[in-house]
Amino acid sequence: MKVPEHVSIIMDGNGRWATERGLDRTAGHMEGVESVRACTEAAVECGVKYLSLYAFSEENWGRPQSEVDALMGLMFKSMVEELSNFLDNGIRFIVLGNRQRLAEALNSEIDACMEKTKDNGTLTLVIFLSYSGKWDILQAAKKFALEVARNPGREEELMAMGPEGFDRYLVTAGIPDPDLIVRTSGEMRLSNYLLWQGAYSELVFSDLMWPDFRKEAFRSVLETYSKRDRRYGKVK
Repeated sequence: MKVPEHVSIIMDGNGRWATERGLDRTAGHMEGVESVRACTEAAVECGVKYLSLYAFSEENWGRPQSEVDALMGLMFKSMVEELSNFLDNGIRFIVLGNRQRLAEALNSEIDACMEKTKDNGTLTLVIFLSYSGKWDILQAAKKFALEVARNPGREEELMAMGPEGFDRYLVTAGIPDPDLIVRTSGEMRLSNYLLWQGAYSELVFSDLMWPDFRKEAFRSVLETYSKRDRRYGKVK
């Protein structure tokens, strides 16, 4: 089976999963952590090198404060509990997004976890937290504009730069674009996620709510991907 190097998942449906069962939305997020663990294990078992997860968007800051606090607390708790697993299984942990909006304690724990796992090479697990595709492109454009302004002698060189050169200004610099983007819960949109990086990603939409998306479902989307013919606008 043709295995993608980078699988990215929009983890959707936690709240609805909980509501359908008469539970608080937080219960859905807690159950979703089990799906993160299952899919991370499946990615390692299948030979995927990068697994990225859309955990919290810039727009999610507009949710009720109680839910935001619960999500951030869950993120903190999960990192502490999973660190030994990351180290035992060679998993490098990275968080990308507008981290200026995160609490100092959470940022400190993120930095510590990233530092301790930086040399692991079996799988890179990327968590997108306080992220949006438009924000990412905008902050990259600002970095580029600042570099042009600071280097007038290189203006012609910089203005001739192609898409590959612009990649280095994005928060995902050094990480390959996703081969496959999966969204759960039956919704069929990208919701402002990896708009630049996902330009040629294969898309798979699953009707399963994220808390129900486990190893079997992960392997199923890899099987679907393996049957796709990726032409990148060309003719084979």
